[in-house]
Amino acid sequence: MAINPKKTPMPTQDPIERGRNFNEVAIGYTVEMALGEAERCLNCKNKPCVSGCPVNIDIPSFISKIKESDFEGAYQVISKYSSLPAVCGRVCPQESQCESKCTLGIKFEPVGIGRLERFVADYHNANATEKPVKPTPNGHKVAVVGSGPSGLTCAGDLAKKGYAVTVFEALHTAGGVLVYGIPEFRLPKSIVAKEVQTLNDLGVEVKTNVVIGKTLTVDELFEDGYEAVFIGSGAGLPNFMNIPGESLKGVYSANEFLTRSNLMKAYREKSDTPIMKGGKVAIVSGGNVAMDAARTALRLVAEKVYIVYRRYMTELPARKEEVEHAEEEGIDFKLLCNPIEILGYDNPDDKRDPKNGTVVGIKCIKMELGEPDERGRRSPVPVEGSEFVLDVDAVVMSIGTSPNPLIKSTVDGLEVNRKGCIIVNEDGLTSREGIYAGGDAVTGASTVISAMGAGKVAAKAIDDYIMNK
Repeated sequence: MAINPKKTPMPTQDPIERGRNFNEVAIGYTVEMALGEAERCLNCKNKPCVSGCPVNIDIPSFISKIKESDFEGAYQVISKYSSLPAVCGRVCPQESQCESKCTLGIKFEPVGIGRLERFVADYHNANATEKPVKPTPNGHKVAVVGSGPSGLTCAGDLAKKGYAVTVFEALHTAGGVLVYGIPEFRLPKSIVAKEVQTLNDLGVEVKTNVVIGKTLTVDELFEDGYEAVFIGSGAGLPNFMNIPGESLKGVYSANEFLTRSNLMKAYREKSDTPIMKGGKVAIVSGGNVAMDAARTALRLVAEKVYIVYRRYMTELPARKEEVEHAEEEGIDFKLLCNPIEILGYDNPDDKRDPKNGTVVGIKCIKMELGEPDERGRRSPVPVEGSEFVLDVDAVVMSIGTSPNPLIKSTVDGLEVNRKGCIIVNEDGLTSREGIYAGGDAVTGASTVISAMGAGKVAAKAIDDYIMNK
């Protein structure tokens, strides 16, 4: 049978319609679509796709189960390796990981591995009637700080081995960046809640509204009988450009903007935590978080949304799919531009202090790419005399985040680098015995799947540590 050279397209909402609602953009494969896409898999014996997966899912095996219409069997294969399959199928950058290693991709488009993973997880969630079997307790306790992807993965892997695992979450909802950072239209909260419930069924206890370093310290966790601690507290401290006007009303970090929309339900029509209704918005930078912020602003009834980015479209760090969706929805990309000042009240008759006023614009300068450096990369340089002003009512700074300094400031002997990231060895072990760390708290802002990989590595190391202690 001839192989279809292209992936089975993912059905989506109409771009105009979806730009004004928070329903999930990608609708998901039907059974027929999943079967058709699975048939494209060559079932390579050397499994190159597995090497591109940070959690090493046996991809050919789960796709083989799909070919047999054994969708629950496919889920069981995935769940041996991943605690968050429905999440990964939606937000992982498969195009630069497992799919980039796909043999079929040498000549044609690679197999839609992520789309198939999502189908399998959604099929299980819709049809499974039995809860996972809770493992026999092994008599040991482990504490996990943070309920993001690294923490949940570490907790899940340890729970499957019989550990009594308690996850401590600072916010009132479990899920970390999965619930406060990723918009509903990309990752519905119900999906995350379902994944967390599966971990609860395995015996994982989640305690919310507990700030480690304030409510409890890491040392107090050891005093309470926990034999090891995994720190997966993420990187929630926003960075700014330190340009004039960043203290104006209407300037947000992407972290705050998305958190208020997600956890505080700011997107609801009669929300008590409104961010904006109407007006023009500029989003600074071009990563995945910037795309999320831009598309969220559009759905909050922004009149116009700009992405301000200092390089070309081909150099945008965001996923290709997210950029395409943003373009389809009408986001305006201002490329080769860099902000130099955020402007406040510009009425000379207005006696209010412009430094403490409300945003009325963002001054930018045009950029061009300079000479290549030793790596061949051309850095953007300003074009003299090219300043211009975008009239906007709000600015969202999306230029990255750093780990929160609270934990490292309250744990004696915990080594961090100059950026505040926790230093660990290849097993996730920190400079303190019994304390492990992973995810964005170690690497700075990265992907969901890389954080999961770190949680998986640490779980194995914790098990070895406690069993050999």
